[in-house]
Amino acid sequence: MQTDKVRVLFVGDIVGDAGRKIVIDSLDYLKNNYFYDISIANIENIAGGFGITKETYDYIEPYFDAFTTGNHVWDKKDIVINIDNMPKLAKPFNMPNTKGKSFVIIEKNNVKILIATFLGRIFMNPVDNPFILINQITQNPELPAIKVIDFHAEATSEKQAFGWYCDGKVSACLGTHTHVQTNDEKILPNGTAYITDVGLTGCHSGVIGFRKDAIIDKFITYMPTRFDVCKEDLRLNACIIDVNIYNGKAVNIEKINISST
Repeated sequence: MQTDKVRVLFVGDIVGDAGRKIVIDSLDYLKNNYFYDISIANIENIAGGFGITKETYDYIEPYFDAFTTGNHVWDKKDIVINIDNMPKLAKPFNMPNTKGKSFVIIEKNNVKILIATFLGRIFMNPVDNPFILINQITQNPELPAIKVIDFHAEATSEKQAFGWYCDGKVSACLGTHTHVQTNDEKILPNGTAYITDVGLTGCHSGVIGFRKDAIIDKFITYMPTRFDVCKEDLRLNACIIDVNIYNGKAVNIEKINISST
């Protein structure tokens, strides 16, 4: 860790066993080339492409400091039973009446970092307003100055609006959910690192991590279709953020797109 900065690795949505493979295979490369201090990953799709189980959590847990989630977090019944035994996992903050941690605080070299997940509301199932509830984190002086927010949302307009709203209040506002890495990483004027979508960690030969034939067929027929994780063209999408440890302001953001081949 640099004396005045902390470097954070954030890995975009890990999808199924293909995503688990590429992320673990890539960690040595990432550590040796990006020298990050803290590692975070979105794992809401880690169990077969939809949801989280205790088995998949335990598999990935040793490799990261914290995990964010999303709208698929409750897809597997197993997590309802076991989420209290997943101490690194941040459930969606704006689902307050559910089990699990509303945020995770980790500490490395005497530097504390808060990690939280917020869900968008456009084209998504109903949740509480993230623009209002984010203030419970940003206006609490007892919480760490360094705050990394995963904004898991569908609409790019909502993501951009939330990023601007969070500017200067959090260290990073990183979009997830749409599984397509965007080209708009930036430091906003008041020191918040922003990207509309970090991207997908898993198969890039299909549609958002799943076999393309089944999804194309659903668009043609609109019949119920099973979506299976695809296995080819494995890629890891992520970003690196450098944050000033004294004021919590981001000073750099860099997106990552690496292949297993």
